[in-house]
Amino acid sequence: MSATGAELGQRLARGDLRAAPATLNLIEDRSPAARGQAAAVLLAVSPAALGHEAPAHLVGITGPPGAGKSLLLGALVSAWRGAGRTVAVLAVDPSSKRSGGSLLGDRARIDHDPHDEGVLIRSTAAGGRLGGLAAPTREAAWALAAAYDLVVIETVGVGQSETDVEEVCDSVALVVQPASGDTLQFLKAGIMEVPNVLVVTKADLGDAARQAQRDLESALSSLGETIPVVAVSSIAPPSGISDLVDALEGHRSQLDLTATRTAARRATALRELVTEHGEAALRALGGRRSAERLLAGRDHGEDVATLVAALSEHAGLERVDA
Repeated sequence: MSATGAELGQRLARGDLRAAPATLNLIEDRSPAARGQAAAVLLAVSPAALGHEAPAHLVGITGPPGAGKSLLLGALVSAWRGAGRTVAVLAVDPSSKRSGGSLLGDRARIDHDPHDEGVLIRSTAAGGRLGGLAAPTREAAWALAAAYDLVVIETVGVGQSETDVEEVCDSVALVVQPASGDTLQFLKAGIMEVPNVLVVTKADLGDAARQAQRDLESALSSLGETIPVVAVSSIAPPSGISDLVDALEGHRSQLDLTATRTAARRATALRELVTEHGEAALRALGGRRSAERLLAGRDHGEDVATLVAALSEHAGLERVDA
C-alpha cells in the first residue's frame, strides 16, 4: 500500500530522503485525488507543523540559456556534497506543448553521481507560466526543504517576468557569461532587483571574464548596490566555486528567515488567489491592501494553500484546485 500524503510529509519532516521521489510523483500528479494528498504533504511540512521554518537553504540559479548553469550546478553539487550536505535540484525545463512535460531532462545535463543517495535531481516543467515556476515546482521546493540541506531551483532563463524564483528562494544567483552582451543588459532590464549574487561563468577565458566582472562591479557601484560578483570556472579543475558557496551562505546568514519566508508565502497566496478567481477576488476583499492586511493577521507559519483558502472564504469564493 502506498504512503498517504500525510505519511510522506511526516517522513520528510524527520529527514527521511527516501520519501522524496514518491512526494515529487504525488505533487506532479494534478488529478483531484492527488491534489488532496499533496496538500496533506505540504501541511505536514509547513512551519506551523514543524514548529519552525524548514531548515533547507532554498537557492535559485537563473540566467540565459547557454550561460553554463548546468555545468555550474554540477560543480556546486560536488562542493556541497564534499562538505557532507544533502542537495535536491529542481531543474525547470521548457514544457512540451503536446504533453506538458519537461523537454531537456536536466538529470542528463547536470554532472553528479547517480548512486549518491544524498543528491536528488529532478526535471520539472515550466508549464508555460510567465513567472517561470509552475505550481508543482514551488510545492516541490517547499516539501523537500523539510528534509534536505539545500534545495536548488534552476530556471529556464531570465527576463522581467522571471521573478517567481525570488518568491520561493532565500538566495538567488544570476548567472551570466563573458563577452555575451548580457551583463549590462540585465541592469537595464531591471533584473538587478532579483539576484543576491552575480556569477560570471567561464572564468577560464581570462581577460573577457575579468572584464565582465569589472563591468558588473562598476555598474553596481554606480547604482549603490553591494551585490557580490563572483567569477567561476566549472571545467576541471573548477575555480571560484567555494567563493560562490560562501557568497550564498553569507546572504542567507543575514536574512530574517521567518519574516522573509512569511512575506513570500503571503505574496504567493495573493497571486494564487488572483490566478484562480481573477481580480474580482481582490475586489471582493476590498482591494489588494485590504487583502494584505487580512494576511498580516494570519499565523506566520501557515502554508500557501491555507492562506488562499482563508482569503477565498473571506471573499465568499469557492476554492478551485489548480
